[in-house]
Amino acid sequence: MLILAFDTATDVATSALVADGEVLGERSSTPKALLEDVDALLRQGGAHAGDVEALAVGLGPGSFTGTRIGLAMARGLALALGVPAAGVSTLDALAAGAPGAVPVIDAKRHEVFVPGPEAVPPGELELGPGTMCVGDGACRYRETLEGLGAVVPPDDDERHVPRARFHALLAGGFGPAEELEPIYVRLPDAERSLAR
Repeated sequence: MLILAFDTATDVATSALVADGEVLGERSSTPKALLEDVDALLRQGGAHAGDVEALAVGLGPGSFTGTRIGLAMARGLALALGVPAAGVSTLDALAAGAPGAVPVIDAKRHEVFVPGPEAVPPGELELGPGTMCVGDGACRYRETLEGLGAVVPPDDDERHVPRARFHALLAGGFGPAEELEPIYVRLPDAERSLAR
C-alpha cells in the first residue's frame, strides 16, 4: 500500500511517502510548504497523485493552526484522490522515533504536551533519573528537564522531530478523512476568550 503521511502539528512539518513499510522519500520543512513537499515526494518516489492509496496524518497535540493545516490538507487530498485516511498522535510518532523516551511537545504558555495527552508545566513532570525526553518541548525546556534528571539529546538530533514515516507505520483503521478529529488538550484561544 502506498501511503502519503504528514504532520504539521509542530514548527517542523514532516512528510513521507511509504510503500509497504519502505520509505520512498521524506521531507522536513514548515506547515505552509506542505503541498510543495508532497509534490516533491511524489516526483522523488516516481509516483503520481493517483498512485496514493491512503493518507496518514498527525492529529496533534501541538499548534492549533498547524494541526488544522494538516487536517484540512488530509480532507482535501482524500476527497480529490478518493482515498481513506488515518490519524496518528504526534506524541506517538515522536515516541516511535525514540523508543523508551518521553515525547514532549511545546504547548506554549509555559507548558508542554506529554502522553495522556495532557498539558503541564515542564517543572511538574515526574521523570526518573536518566529518562530521555525528545521533542521541541524538550529542547525549549532543556534546562528545566535536565534539572529533573532527564537526558535531552542535542537540539539538532532528529529524534526531536515527529517523522512522518512513523505516522505511516503506526496508521491503522483507515476511513473517511472527514471523520478525523484533532487532538486538542486545551480549548483554542478563541474559544477560551468567548467562554470568559
